[in-house]
Amino acid sequence: MADDTRLIHGFHAVTAKLRHDPEGMREIYLAAGRQDGRMRDLVQLAESRGVRLVSLDAARLDGMAGASGKSARHQGVVAKVAAQQKYLTVDDVLDGLNEPALLLVLDGVTDPHNLGACLRVADAAGAHAVIAPKDRACGLNATAIKVASGAADTVPYIVITNLARTLRDIKERGIWTIGAAGEATKDLYATEQKGASFAGQDEHLSG
Repeated sequence: MADDTRLIHGFHAVTAKLRHDPEGMREIYLAAGRQDGRMRDLVQLAESRGVRLVSLDAARLDGMAGASGKSARHQGVVAKVAAQQKYLTVDDVLDGLNEPALLLVLDGVTDPHNLGACLRVADAAGAHAVIAPKDRACGLNATAIKVASGAADTVPYIVITNLARTLRDIKERGIWTIGAAGEATKDLYATEQKGASFAGQDEHLSG
């Protein structure tokens, strides 16, 4: 039977998971002997959510974090969480909205550090979801989740198989599409935006 869990690491990622989706938390592995305030706060939160805590030595934590992300810095905290995401499709997100949609669509983001940064920006901007294709993408691994500093559990990350079809479906729902590229000469914030909108990566505005 395939494992239905994945590993995340770092205080921000683990704390955000505890706060926003405690049911998806299986257990938390903590660095043995660490007793500072940050660790005590995490322990208190985990205990209030009924999550099992396991004390491990640094070498074990290094091995767990290293297996889930290159050059991972776990900060003494690794957690096993449910593998499934809260939202599986774009329709799941859009059908539940009672306000204009704001979506961030990514294409060709293969560095998990960049994905984590995109999730942070999406969260700060109030985006309802981040969408990325299955191919030519790094996926939401432990490194991306840690760099996202909690945003991976507040902004749905949706994996699609056909980017062109998804963009067409979004447009058919009346959502504006605005492409963004680093070499663009027109600033995103200087563009008039009314109603539902979409921020992408592959056209003519800088962001």
